[in-house]
This record gives sequence, C-alpha cells and structure tokens, in this order.
Amino acid sequence: MNMRYSIGLFLAASVLLLLMMFGGTGHAEGQGLPSITIGLGNNKDGGMVISLQVLILLTILSLVPAILIMMTSFTRIIVVLSFLRHALGTQQIPSNQVLISLALFLTFFVMGPAWQKINSEALQPYLSKKITQEEAINKGIVPMREFMLRQTSEKDLGLFVSISNTGEKSIKTPDDIPTYTIMPAFIISELRKSFQIGFIIFIPFLIIDMVVASLLMSMGMMMLPPIVISMPFKLILFVLVDGWYLVVGSLVRSFN
Repeated sequence: MNMRYSIGLFLAASVLLLLMMFGGTGHAEGQGLPSITIGLGNNKDGGMVISLQVLILLTILSLVPAILIMMTSFTRIIVVLSFLRHALGTQQIPSNQVLISLALFLTFFVMGPAWQKINSEALQPYLSKKITQEEAINKGIVPMREFMLRQTSEKDLGLFVSISNTGEKSIKTPDDIPTYTIMPAFIISELRKSFQIGFIIFIPFLIIDMVVASLLMSMGMMMLPPIVISMPFKLILFVLVDGWYLVVGSLVRSFN
C-alpha cells in the first residue's frame, strides 16, 4: 500500500481504538461513547458546560498516542532499536528522531493488515451508515484483539486474568477476556520479547569489547578507553553482515 493510504488507515484505526477503550470485551458487549457537542446558547451555565466538554474532548485525544503506541508493534520495535544503538556504542547515532521515525514506519507495515480489516469491516460500513456504532465497535475490536492475543504469552495473560475481577472460572474462550485485561498482558509480553532480542544483539558486540579490553590490558595501555578502539570494529562487523537488513527483517518476522 502507498504511504498516504497507510497513514489514512492509521488515523482510521486510531478512531476505532478510542472506541475500543469503551467497548467492553469486544464481542458480547458494546457501549456507545457519549456524544460531545459544542454550541452557543442563552443558558446561563453554557460557558461551564462548553469548558467541560472541551476538557473531556482534549483528554480523550491526548490518550490516542499512548493507546496506539502500547497496542501495536511500536513498543517492541523501538526498544530493540534502542538496544542496538547502545550495543554499537554510537551514543546518539542514529538520533532519537530517526529511530522513532523508523519504528513508526515499521509499525505501519506490521499493523497494515489489521488496520485494513478494521477499515473495510468496521469504519467504512459505519461511515456509510450500514451498521450501527455498537456493531462498528464490536467488529473493529476483533482484528486488534487477535493481533494482541497472538503476541501475548499465556503466562502474562493468565496473570492479569487471575488478578482481575473477571476471574478464571468465567473465561472459557479468548472472546470472554476483556480488552482491558489483554492490553497490559500484551505490553508485558512485548517488553519481554524486546529484551530477549536485545540480549541476543548485545552478545557479538560484547565479545568485541572484551577482546579489545584484554588486548589493551596485555599491552599495558590501560589508560586508553576500550570503546575508542572497539567501536570501529563493531561498526565494520555491523556493516559487513548487513546489520540493518538482519535486525529489521528479524523484527518484522517476529510478529506472528
């Protein structure tokens, strides 16, 4: 898909993700959002009502970035890229802006199929008034729940199910798990997987640091920081093995 269409799907998904936060479990339940209208009238309390409505609207909009970051592949990608930069020892190269931009575009790529499904099965029928808001919420939640459940380990999911008010006995299928229970379990699973990948990335560069430090000590050059000598070797290794191809390819393929 082209970039304009991807960004359009991203915005469409953000609308339904906001609805998801108020949508219960996703299949059995659906709750409508309170409508917010801003108008001018002769009511003496109109100014206070408008202020409260604007405050609520801005509060909801401020949650959109956090929801989109924590419910998509962005977390794992950005953490792994940060580990890679620290393993190379290049300080702020690539810069935070470059890493975040790369993580965002990779997120568009990974989440593209789910967002396409949300757009075709929920958003467009709702905008065409073919389905109600409740039906749009229920259909829009399904692709995101399926994605999060595929990436979430049973151990993390069981943890939040056991400490939630839902209880394990009332859950017989994944459809019975509330979305607010899946979300923290998904986030913890993403952090665990990103740290595991980061550890694997660190190993070859750590070996180079140890070899260089041992050579400098044996030569009596203890005042020379090992990172000054090891960084060029780490960069050469990373370039020779086509590191960006391997890291990005492995990251994208890690989402089943």
